[in-house]
Amino acid sequence: MNTDLVSLAIPGRNCAGTIRQCLGAVVPLMERTRLAEIIFVDDGSTDDTAKIVAEFPVKYVAGTGKGPGAARNIGWREASHPLVWFIDSDCVAEPDALDLLLPHFDDPKVGGVSGSYGIMNPESLLACLVHEEIVERHRAMPQRVDFLATFNVIYRTEILARVNGLDERFLKGQDAELSWRVMAAGYELRFVLDSRVKHYHPARWRSYLRTQRDQGYWRVWLHLYHSGHAAGDSYSSVVDHAQPPLAMLAVVTSPLLLFGWFAWVPAGVVALLLAAQGPMTTRLVKRLRRPRYVLFAAMSFLRAFWRGVGMAHGLLGYIAARFRRSGKTGY
Repeated sequence: MNTDLVSLAIPGRNCAGTIRQCLGAVVPLMERTRLAEIIFVDDGSTDDTAKIVAEFPVKYVAGTGKGPGAARNIGWREASHPLVWFIDSDCVAEPDALDLLLPHFDDPKVGGVSGSYGIMNPESLLACLVHEEIVERHRAMPQRVDFLATFNVIYRTEILARVNGLDERFLKGQDAELSWRVMAAGYELRFVLDSRVKHYHPARWRSYLRTQRDQGYWRVWLHLYHSGHAAGDSYSSVVDHAQPPLAMLAVVTSPLLLFGWFAWVPAGVVALLLAAQGPMTTRLVKRLRRPRYVLFAAMSFLRAFWRGVGMAHGLLGYIAARFRRSGKTGY
């Protein structure tokens, strides 16, 4: 195992529309960087993904169809080198994305290093709103962080083996959960703003809100299994985490609108939720100097309700699961 080389693992499913651009950006890196192999894990594609991947000098591995966490685990376990770079199949790496991450591994205390996003579909308003929020959050992050996402991240292979990789139970939020366990093992996590992979951000409202609902569902499970992180992290704050519960409180108290003086309760909750959109919206409009980013407030307000629905579902699912387990074990 060459200690200077990197393996790239890309999970994907039915990604025929993006995988050619993804691989077209990283294959040339093998000639001029420390990237030594590329592993594509096909998580049960039924389109032309496999045919397109065969056009490139990459290792094709069949996945199990159990989701991106399981596919990434297959990828790093197939890796031949001590550093594993993960990107997503709908991401297109910029030429210096890898080189900007690698110097941090000169410090043996560093277990993982992540980068930021570019955008592949700037013609979509929704995609731009999503993208610029992420960039704004990334701009505020320090170099040393407590959370790494898996769309553009490198981990030491030995550390992934030590913590047994990603927890495949979580279909969303596996990246946060892995970050917490790597830190608990005694390693630092770092973030590099200038390392970017361009991403096809969501452009359709229905699929975006459905994803937000799923995020809410799995976040409940994540925080119930790992207490102590609900107050925020390097990427998000307690204000962000409070918005979905506030949205559900607005729904639950909405019948009070029929009872005169008590109508102030749901009205007050909605006012708090609206006020929570102010800081990020202001930052986006100020930085980008484009009035259309005022619409971020509406997007984020609506998103809070969908995440809240997912969290309510997740809490009920967690309680039901605990009840079933207690029935089987007798306690």
